[in-house]
Amino acid sequence: MAIAAVVVLPIGLLFLLSGLIINFLQAIFFVLIRPCSKNVYRKINAHLAELLWLEIIWLFDWWAHIKVNLYVDSEILELMGKEHALVICNHKSDIDWLIGWVLAQRSGCLGSTLSLIKKSLKCLPVIGWSMWFTEYIFLERSWSKDENTLKAGFENLTDFPMPFWLAVFVEGTRFTQAKLIAAQEYAIAMKLPVPRHLLIPRTKGFIAAVNHLRSFVPAIYNCTVAIPKDEPLPTILRMFRGRSSTVHVHIKRHSISELPETDSGIKEWCRDRFVEKDASLELHKSENSFAGTECHDIGRPKKSLLVVIVWSWLLIYGVIKFFEWCSFSWGTIAFCALFLLFVVILMQTLIMFSQSEKSKPLRSQTLDYKEDTLNQKLIP
Repeated sequence: MAIAAVVVLPIGLLFLLSGLIINFLQAIFFVLIRPCSKNVYRKINAHLAELLWLEIIWLFDWWAHIKVNLYVDSEILELMGKEHALVICNHKSDIDWLIGWVLAQRSGCLGSTLSLIKKSLKCLPVIGWSMWFTEYIFLERSWSKDENTLKAGFENLTDFPMPFWLAVFVEGTRFTQAKLIAAQEYAIAMKLPVPRHLLIPRTKGFIAAVNHLRSFVPAIYNCTVAIPKDEPLPTILRMFRGRSSTVHVHIKRHSISELPETDSGIKEWCRDRFVEKDASLELHKSENSFAGTECHDIGRPKKSLLVVIVWSWLLIYGVIKFFEWCSFSWGTIAFCALFLLFVVILMQTLIMFSQSEKSKPLRSQTLDYKEDTLNQKLIP
């Protein structure tokens, strides 16, 4: 992991230095503009955040050459980026969040893309600070503490001046084989459909989101991420190393007004969608595509490449001027060495935060499922 961070040291320097500039500008506008007009601040901040997020999208598009095939009807594609939407998705890989950013960038709403994320990310330099300025909703994963946070966060979005996407990973954690076995055990005990490719959705946050957002958010985008059988699973570490892959994303649009009014009804609706999603992934496994839906190549726009080139020239110019201004001494050398060490540590921390959570290794013969139970037919 440390080796990967050293390999991308120039990228880390670019991201850290440009990110600190963005954070500084965000702080200035937060103090000076937001008290006068929250929506003017939001519009300015959306452009600032986009300048930062585009650097990470450059890694995805131009450094690692990861390709996204988007399976969606043309009518839905036309709406994407033009309306508020609650986005739910399976949590397949380390970079699902980045795939969402890529789709948002193609749809023109990257700067107004939000998510429910871990509170610890708020303290992460550059990326966590920028998320805070962009009004991401930070959670502690404790319902007694998060209930009021969610309510306040959702109510804060009622007057949002631009189309936004709010992403919710309903499974609550990233997919691993160990977690899948635990989910299958739980499903059998609770007499639920046994998942093959997903975890059981945790619905409290989703229910709260629907109840608070249904008055001003018209749609739910139900996204399913799948990896073709002949492609490696994309991870943040592979992306930093410049290794390519292909991702398939299927999107269905549901009108939020069609969802049930009761909490139990919303919970059942969400679970039904994940049963359908699991069946869709099973079909994808055999056909290596989401058959029956239009496939769109979302391309690789040059905007992120241009942003990285401009930032690189500005920062190279700044570094040259810095060394012209300061005299070479042991103090200067020590400062530069410590700064580079800080960049390496920051990049390693970013990788660690983005990687899949570790699961304890399973003991052999931990679970003794009956074959006919594990092979039960899921609801299509």
